[in-house]
Amino acid sequence: MSFKIKFWGVRGSIACPSPNHIAFGGNTSCIEVACGGERIIMDAGTGIRGLGHWLLRKDVRDATILLSHTHWDHINGFPFFTPAFHPDCHFTILAGHLQNDTIENVFADQMQSPYFPVPLEAMTAAKEFADFNAGDSFTLGKANNIGIQTAPLNHPNGATGYRVNYKGKSFCYVTDTEHVIGQPDQNILGLIEGADLVVYDSTYTDKEFPAKIGWGHSTWQEGVRLCQAANVKNLAIFHHDPDHEDRFMRRVETKAKVMWPQAFVAREHMRIELA
Repeated sequence: MSFKIKFWGVRGSIACPSPNHIAFGGNTSCIEVACGGERIIMDAGTGIRGLGHWLLRKDVRDATILLSHTHWDHINGFPFFTPAFHPDCHFTILAGHLQNDTIENVFADQMQSPYFPVPLEAMTAAKEFADFNAGDSFTLGKANNIGIQTAPLNHPNGATGYRVNYKGKSFCYVTDTEHVIGQPDQNILGLIEGADLVVYDSTYTDKEFPAKIGWGHSTWQEGVRLCQAANVKNLAIFHHDPDHEDRFMRRVETKAKVMWPQAFVAREHMRIELA
């Protein structure tokens, strides 16, 4: 069976619905993975709204949502995820970064007054919430044939990186994370080793990075360095800074191709199949 990835939101920090964010997209983090007859959703940023409409049109009623973390740009699309309001739908929602709370509480809190007028309980779909520890491995799918590996990432309040393994192919989702200059992150290298495709937090450039240390993000150049060191086949530059408009992102892609031809910039609605 096929192993497909589709980008529904590629922006970081805040959604940018503007004429200068058309070519690459303005919605925040959300990726759909289809493999083994299952749907896996990586993060619930504003991109999940469009994904929700698509799932209903395709009569997909069941999915697993894997969250990197719970900063707003990665969860604030969930209240607008239409399938969650359908009683014949079912969603399993997992997070691995919370130490003193639960993912169910976090989702409920963001939909409480005065933040939002519709409570989580109004979502009539069957919802299963579960927490794990970043670094755990588990399986998904009715046949337990989709392997999930995880790793802790360096981000304020914590974050989790994921590797999805299916029929000898692998896809890694590594956002949000901050590197240390000159010190490749061993957790990430172990997670992405030999992967077919890695999506990596490329919010900044190496030139911008020193002024942003402590903000919890990385650079596209560091993504290239990690992927080359780990024998990765392809890199998707992801989590674009809202100030990086289309013209800027085109320059990034040109420079990235020079540094490593296997790197490309992720765009909304881009589809990739791991053949």
